[in-house]
Amino acid sequence: MDETTIAVTGSSGLLGSALIESLRGPGTRILRLVRRCPQNPDEAFWDPAGGVLAPAALEGVDAVVHLAGASVGDRRWTPEYKRKLLASRVAGTRTLTKALAVLERKPRVLLSGSAVGFYGDTGDRVVDETAPPGQGFLAGLAREWEHAAEPAEKAGIRVARLRTGFVVSGHDGALGRLIPIFKMGAGAVLGSGGQYMSWISLPDWVSAARFLLEDEGMSGPVNLTAPEPVTNAEFTRELAKALHRPTMPVPAPAFALRLALGEFAQEGLLIGQRALPRRLLDAGHRFAHPTLGEALAAVL
Repeated sequence: MDETTIAVTGSSGLLGSALIESLRGPGTRILRLVRRCPQNPDEAFWDPAGGVLAPAALEGVDAVVHLAGASVGDRRWTPEYKRKLLASRVAGTRTLTKALAVLERKPRVLLSGSAVGFYGDTGDRVVDETAPPGQGFLAGLAREWEHAAEPAEKAGIRVARLRTGFVVSGHDGALGRLIPIFKMGAGAVLGSGGQYMSWISLPDWVSAARFLLEDEGMSGPVNLTAPEPVTNAEFTRELAKALHRPTMPVPAPAFALRLALGEFAQEGLLIGQRALPRRLLDAGHRFAHPTLGEALAAVL
């Protein structure tokens, strides 16, 4: 049986490491693109922001999953950090796709990262992949991020843009940082609590990514979110229930969040997206954890 080679950027992150663990097995080779000196034949060097990636490193690759990018919620959005967020996604995607475009034997598919922040603040309005981009820094970042994948499309590679929501995982990622707070009984509704959260369990994200690797009809934007978005108030209640802990009796005021976290509080916490995975559902993909309660029970 022929071996399938899948190149992955962001391989040490929450999504990349979980996907690689799922893909490992007979007949599959994983090539990690790393920003340090490669330590074995299954690693290749690249400098995403600096535009360095030798196309020869990707010769023979059958599929590429591009997940690299600086974390949006790790620190305040200073002008310098916003430039870093932009460079890590947009410049990195351009570096990768330009290298893919000149390959003699091109991969059949590229899964390129994006986010539901593309839609901006949707309020109560339900959106799917046909909705236009929204307003704000995160929406602009996602729009430029997706646009940077065009060289691969123009070269004839099938490109699926992964508009990922809030990933529900028990140990890492954003939820991993929330769990200790909720275990102390200090979890609280954020602002009004009415802002929607489009979420997906980590196992369902991996399953959806694998589905997109194989389904030849899936290209363009794809929402990687569960079928039932929840409000922040509903999310707070469900997480507290899963951990058997109370929550704070009053919400965390919006002004205090803005004071503590700056611009990230407004775009990352106080507004939201009510995004549905229309294309996955129409393609017949099934979710193991369609409700938040099921997802939390599975990952916790």
